[in-house]
Amino acid sequence: MTDITKTEGNKEEIFNENKDKNGMDSDRMCDCNRIHSSQDLVKMLADMPPEEELYDLADFFKIFADCTRIRILCSLLYGEMCVSEIGEALDMTQSAISHQLRVLKQAKLVKNRREGKTIYYSLSDGHIISILSQGLEHIEE
Repeated sequence: MTDITKTEGNKEEIFNENKDKNGMDSDRMCDCNRIHSSQDLVKMLADMPPEEELYDLADFFKIFADCTRIRILCSLLYGEMCVSEIGEALDMTQSAISHQLRVLKQAKLVKNRREGKTIYYSLSDGHIISILSQGLEHIEE
């Protein structure tokens, strides 16, 4: 049994190679009978984003798991709007809209600007449009 170690900063990943009686790498064979070499796995681990980034990405996608937030983001595809305009468009209370906008703003999905007493919200950048468009395209396939 051979240990192959990949170290990234202070993160260390170890996996073992187990050979069967024919010298085949039994741990690296899936149902498709393709042998996954240790080199392939080392490269995959080296290319994997750090664990902290993966958690951040998972948290980012959790924001999209709420239908109300998706509706707000979709309404902002048409341009900036104030809370009352979003509420009217979505037939929701300003309180409910404000709560979700706070979450979206903390996640940097929306930005705001003040004009007098009114705060206008808009999508943070073009990435949000792309994410929504690609998500819709994916579910419509």
